[in-house]
Amino acid sequence: MNDKLLVTFSPHIRDEMTTSKVMLHVVYALLPAVAVSIYFFGAYAVKTYVLTIFFTLFFEYLFQKIRKRDITLHDNSALVTAILLAMNLPPNSPWWLIAVGSFIAIIVGKQIYGGLGQNPFNPALVARVFLLISWPAQMTAWIKPVPLHKSFFFDAVSTATPLGQAKAEIISHGKIVGEYNELFNYIGGYMAGSLGEVAAFAIILGGIYLLIKKIISYHIPLSYIAGFLIIVVPYWFIYPEKTLNPIVHLTTGGLMLGVFFMATDMVTSPVTKKGQLIFGFGCGLLTAVIRIFGSYPEGVSFAILIMNAFVPLIDYYLRPKSFGEVVNEK
Repeated sequence: MNDKLLVTFSPHIRDEMTTSKVMLHVVYALLPAVAVSIYFFGAYAVKTYVLTIFFTLFFEYLFQKIRKRDITLHDNSALVTAILLAMNLPPNSPWWLIAVGSFIAIIVGKQIYGGLGQNPFNPALVARVFLLISWPAQMTAWIKPVPLHKSFFFDAVSTATPLGQAKAEIISHGKIVGEYNELFNYIGGYMAGSLGEVAAFAIILGGIYLLIKKIISYHIPLSYIAGFLIIVVPYWFIYPEKTLNPIVHLTTGGLMLGVFFMATDMVTSPVTKKGQLIFGFGCGLLTAVIRIFGSYPEGVSFAILIMNAFVPLIDYYLRPKSFGEVVNEK
């Protein structure tokens, strides 16, 4: 029989790219940033990554076992969540903080909605915000980086992030009094921060890899940065003493991680290109507003979660019309 006469169920066009392979590509893209964070934070970073991966995979397995669902660890989505969660934590996070964060990310942020593909909010960011609100002291306990060639095991010395220090100066003095011109250190990762905040260039390399592999498209990253700069650049020109240089803003904090890995989450971002542009632009605007006008120095997590809540609305109004569909105009 001629194959053209066969009637089958959709999908009719298939691709070899599976969910598991997509997640592995994301893991590969994150490896440069993982390596940089280990280079600067040594054993602290290794401990945080290992414990986060262990607890995250454990809670995914345990929940599905208790609920008598198929075990889906093979899709690698929990592994991606684990690495992203670790990158949102301070290098010397206590084990119990990592365990609680992993539970929130997997159970509250993902599994209670039905698992992968059903969660409306990015699981790693849900966990980060929960931990930040519940234990702000532990979530802002930053340490000074020590390059790997100097020591793998070292005594942690508390310090502030560039964004945190600048915000503290603005609150206490009404303006920025320090100098924040170490751009090479900021881009290279030699600064305090969470594991995913200290490697802007490595994060960008990973983002380029995802773009080349067509795991993500340029729409969200480009519109995110545009929405951020449209607020920050004019404000910096008018009030240079009240906010950091836009380049410093882009290379410090979790902005690059949010731009390429958190906001582009396929499950929690719009499906249409126009929707992605709106989504990314909104993330950028909110991040800039929180950083400049809020008391909290960072704003990426809150911005993305807020825009996650608008994704169903964006998809509803921007969904393409079906062929032959009649639109009722009132």
